Amino acid sequence: MEKTLHVAGVILPGGEPGELWITGGRISFEPVPDAESLGRDVFVVPGLVDAHCHPGIGVGGPVSLEEAAVQAQADRDAGTLLIRDCGLPIDVRPLQRRADLPTIIRAGRHLALAKRYIPGLGIELEDPAQLPDAVAEQARDGDGWVKLVGDWIDRGVGDLAPLWLDDVLAEAVKVAHENGARVTAHVFGEAALPGLIASGIDCLEHGTGLSAGQLAELARHDVALVPTLINIENFPGIADKAGKYPTYAAHMRALHAGVGDMVASAIEAGVRVFAGSDAGGMVEHGRLVDEIEALHRAGMTREQALASASWAARDWLGHPGVDDGAPADLLVYPSDPREDLGVLRHPSHIVLGGVVYA
Repeated sequence: MEKTLHVAGVILPGGEPGELWITGGRISFEPVPDAESLGRDVFVVPGLVDAHCHPGIGVGGPVSLEEAAVQAQADRDAGTLLIRDCGLPIDVRPLQRRADLPTIIRAGRHLALAKRYIPGLGIELEDPAQLPDAVAEQARDGDGWVKLVGDWIDRGVGDLAPLWLDDVLAEAVKVAHENGARVTAHVFGEAALPGLIASGIDCLEHGTGLSAGQLAELARHDVALVPTLINIENFPGIADKAGKYPTYAAHMRALHAGVGDMVASAIEAGVRVFAGSDAGGMVEHGRLVDEIEALHRAGMTREQALASASWAARDWLGHPGVDDGAPADLLVYPSDPREDLGVLRHPSHIVLGGVVYA
């Protein structure tokens, strides 16, 4: 028989002392008899959210469904209970049916042009004009998000360059919205940004080339930013391996050098910034707390950084936090993570769907 659980302490984001009970996998604020205590004088945080994560991608590209499950479990064991996949080469719907793994919001497959992205990860279109139809298909197949590759190295140019014409982008975003999906895009450099922003896009990933004026545009139109700072730390290494393309290498180093200032400016401008580890490939799973700490170093308060990976991100993605009747996906900490983000590395309890994981 499933246990009824009880927690008493400070419940975030409200920050007031309170009590909650967990029964039938859901949260209740009404007392339930014979409950087992998970602690008193503790801090309760809505399950962490990795807004850019790839359970299904490894160092060599696509992985098996079994390995993707191991990756998702590593995220869960580090407190991530909600994942926006941000583009996957495999179908992880079987993982969505597993109660022991984080909730996964599927964004379908990356959409790119032939030979303009990492081989094997995305759908590679031969003709840019195919993008709107491809977006419509991914929008219908996913969970409310579509992922575009906005720029990548063009070996003919020797540097980062846009993949899509502005009118094609605008039509693609329009089609996604008509099909009930939001659109996000991978973008490193500067050249692709005007077209992406003008298209009516909903979110940008990385965004290392964003200017102050463009950040103001993002804030004005409520375009979110997921900067993936711990992945941007790989830029110098990428540059070191790009000897054939010195302009590209120098560009990547410059983007890396300026990303902290860019994120600080985004925060100051009022852009909604969310935590995403970009786990899969060059970043190990289970590192979301590293990203939260990086956002704090870039200018967020500790509470803002935590919110960007918890209650604020849940609200943005349409998932409840610690609410009456909501799924019991929460974390219990012995002390206040708003005072010390390092506390996030040591939860007393990880509760997913009302089940406690060590």
